[in-house]
Amino acid sequence: MKVDGKFNGAIAGIGTSSGVRLVIGMWPDSPLGSFADVMVQTADGTRILLAPNEEAAEFVSATYSFDHVRIQPVKLRRSGVRWGISTPDLTVDFATGRRHPLGWLLQLVPRWLSLNLLWTRAIDPIARVLVPGVRTVGTAGNGRGEWYSALDMHNIQGVTGTFDSVDLGDLRNVSPPVTFGFGSTPQVPSLVRLVTTVRTR
Repeated sequence: MKVDGKFNGAIAGIGTSSGVRLVIGMWPDSPLGSFADVMVQTADGTRILLAPNEEAAEFVSATYSFDHVRIQPVKLRRSGVRWGISTPDLTVDFATGRRHPLGWLLQLVPRWLSLNLLWTRAIDPIARVLVPGVRTVGTAGNGRGEWYSALDMHNIQGVTGTFDSVDLGDLRNVSPPVTFGFGSTPQVPSLVRLVTTVRTR
């Protein structure tokens, strides 16, 4: 699938005491329209993608690795600092809290500079040190490159929900790290506002 353009939205990375770790992508503005998807990794390491349609599933699967893909409605709710995602297999609610120290630094960078590929490449080594496991630029193969322009970052406070009818438990760090591939997510539960730029060469 050839998809070029900018995905404007946010990614939430959440760990839970049940061992389930979640990476939630929320994209109100993208070449695929408005959609949300969830990457789930269970305590035994199984990687599952919950995607709202075949097009979104194909696009996300071209960048990340999964053991199973489930096509099902993914509904996003937001009220102030409260966020919620619901699918037939997953319900999760969480709240964002204080801006992370890195978020304050990101706020200082002009948006035009944040979106620049040269800038994103330059800060990639720094991002790897400040936020272990995270990369800002890479390739999905098949001639498709992607870069992540982080604009803000807030801590996540508290989580409730179930996956496959099992309680997720309390909020925890995303540990062990998820193994979906390029990009990953910060270890500290957080919501990162960003623009993902996709270019097919």
